[in-house]
Amino acid sequence: MMEVRGTPVALAFTVSCCMLLALLPVHIVANDNLRVAYQWKEIDFEFPSETERQEAIASKSYIAENVIPVGLEVYKKRLFLTLPRWKEGIPASLAYININETTTQSPRLHPYPSWSAHRRTSETEAPEIVSPFRIRADRCGRLWVLDTGVEELLGNTTVTSPTSLLVYDLHNDNLLRRYKFPADHLKENSFYANIAVEDNDCDDTYAYAADLGSPGLVVYSWKQQESWRVKHHYFHPDPLAGNYNITGINFQWDDGLFGIALKPQSDGYSTLYFHPLSSLNEFSVSTKVLRNQTYATESGNYHEFKILGSRGPNGQAGVAFVDQKTGVIFYALPNLNAITCWKTSNRAYTIKSLGRVYMSTVDMVFPNDVKVDDESNLWVLSDRLHQYMYESLNRNDVNFRVLTATVKDAIQNTACDTNIKPLPDIITNLGDILRPSTSTIAPKAGSSSAWPSPSHTNAIVVLSMLITMLRVSYCIRI
Repeated sequence: MMEVRGTPVALAFTVSCCMLLALLPVHIVANDNLRVAYQWKEIDFEFPSETERQEAIASKSYIAENVIPVGLEVYKKRLFLTLPRWKEGIPASLAYININETTTQSPRLHPYPSWSAHRRTSETEAPEIVSPFRIRADRCGRLWVLDTGVEELLGNTTVTSPTSLLVYDLHNDNLLRRYKFPADHLKENSFYANIAVEDNDCDDTYAYAADLGSPGLVVYSWKQQESWRVKHHYFHPDPLAGNYNITGINFQWDDGLFGIALKPQSDGYSTLYFHPLSSLNEFSVSTKVLRNQTYATESGNYHEFKILGSRGPNGQAGVAFVDQKTGVIFYALPNLNAITCWKTSNRAYTIKSLGRVYMSTVDMVFPNDVKVDDESNLWVLSDRLHQYMYESLNRNDVNFRVLTATVKDAIQNTACDTNIKPLPDIITNLGDILRPSTSTIAPKAGSSSAWPSPSHTNAIVVLSMLITMLRVSYCIRI
């Protein structure tokens, strides 16, 4: 029997065992700390009066079963939802609730910025806001609305106005600027459904709009008031990742560039993390490349775009968002009805390096947007979009949910937990305790110190077993 009692090896062995016991439960137990903040069977609005609500129902300008929230944003005490015009009967395509004033989990929505912004002034004039899918509130107090300008996507599809960026002042809700995309940005199948905003400098802000239909990225400069379109092979869908099976509904999509998320860097630029919707891979590029109009639009920039890794089977990701304080990026995974995360400081991008934040076939069916507010709260919208598109929603079921938690709680005990020391470092440090000396100093004559003792060798074997067990427990983390 190995005799190591009372030696440094024994101490190391004891410490290793204690660490193993402490670590195992952490990685086996799943968190799922998000809670449902709001939920709706159907979306209703705060009409000016009950009479007007009934008139809207009678005229079919409001058809409750056709209204579905797709995008989410939280700024201060307002929670915004986009309600694209997939079908007829959408009275307002952008609305909000006052978080502090709601006394129910299913509050009625206020149109943003007003009812008039969603109504036609004449048969030939489009409303101020037509059909946005995603929005972004920047740190400068501006709301960026990416408006597709398309009505009745699932019916009599009509392009009411060109794709545009509308920027509102959130302090008074006035429209600061409307920027219509140039004709050369709008290809045959173009559909701009997601936006990210680089707001390091309020006077020199950049917006990035993802085209999933004719894969490309539009870069818009607030200061220059102009835009350019960037192309790259990595923006295109993977033909092997276009199959979706969600709650028994099987369908195929070939959507390209969709998820885009920004993380500021010390050089004044940011890293743009991105992926096509129908893809399992994650990519990145510096905005130093994208903000240089000449370089961004020439083919010589190909190798500036990097592939990070794969999320694995069924790892198609929709939207993504980076929490600026922790550097953790959150993903919506519709095929898994889940929210996952990844620490951007992690050099490895694999299934093992991703953390499971929340998974549910009830509360998280088709997660469709993810945001982190300025108070470090994570917000997630799930909306059963696939069922809305390919079957029909049950009006007696809860169909739309907004879930939330603090970022700290959301990532606790996952691979993204910033309070847990990366396990590979722990393994390395434990190995150093028992690793034989590699000193180049020659041993004294007759000394055997150049070779590990039998007890030392046996301890190394035990340590190796412990390290293997630690690695196994580490793999269970998600």
